[in-house]
Amino acid sequence: MKKSIDKDVLDSYNRGIEKNRLRNDLGLIEFERTKEIIIENLPQKPSVIYDIGGGYGEYSWWLASLGHNVSLYDISEKNIEMANDMANEYPNLSLQNIEVADAREINQPDNSADAILLLGPLYHIVEHEERQIVLKECSRLLKPDGVLFTAAITRYATILWAITTYGIKNDLLNENEFMNMVERELKDGQHIKNMNSKYNGMGRSFFHLPDELEKEITFAGFKDVDIRGVIGPTWLIPNIDEQWKENKRKENIMKVVRLLEKEKSIMGVSTHLLSIAKK
Repeated sequence: MKKSIDKDVLDSYNRGIEKNRLRNDLGLIEFERTKEIIIENLPQKPSVIYDIGGGYGEYSWWLASLGHNVSLYDISEKNIEMANDMANEYPNLSLQNIEVADAREINQPDNSADAILLLGPLYHIVEHEERQIVLKECSRLLKPDGVLFTAAITRYATILWAITTYGIKNDLLNENEFMNMVERELKDGQHIKNMNSKYNGMGRSFFHLPDELEKEITFAGFKDVDIRGVIGPTWLIPNIDEQWKENKRKENIMKVVRLLEKEKSIMGVSTHLLSIAKK
């Protein structure tokens, strides 16, 4: 029997917290570089693409606008509702499917996708065995040599965020409860909120080290695994939204991301990892 996703996590998504996440702050960088990497690695056009755990559909609709045949699946009913609403931004387009679904069981035939985006499930499925079920489901769905794009959150994301906002937006480093939570996730990747802490961020999750992500994807049978720090250290830049409005500054930020994203000695500073792999 598949284990359920943490109720607090699902409740948060069903309150709509994901809406426009990729349209501000560090989401701008994540979205921009992930799009570039996807374009560089898609096998053909038009491709059949499954966006599994695709949230409110930002990537799905963008890929559809490029002429690909895209199906979107997400476990949150609210995310799927918001994805349907996004159709108003793309009046002449449609997705092949927009469905509430668990990433571990997608109703599509074997060898039917040219590419799969798995840009959320691996950090909300907290047990290794369950993550392997997701990855093997993706393998089932992909055509031979199909491409899997997989996102993960880095092990150091919470503590780095707390450090950079300490004394400005929070005093979490003063809390024993918060520090105990962080010490646990740094040790084994298990991010478990302490209800006695003022920390109100992400619910129960698993945070990867770059080598762990590579090993998990390889263990599931994929080849040519390529791990990137898709944001790099650029999320530390103050006032990203304002910087992004100036084309020269935006391009400078992206140059830094591209320059550092494969450097293993700094990869953990990125809040998000992105893996590219082939079936």
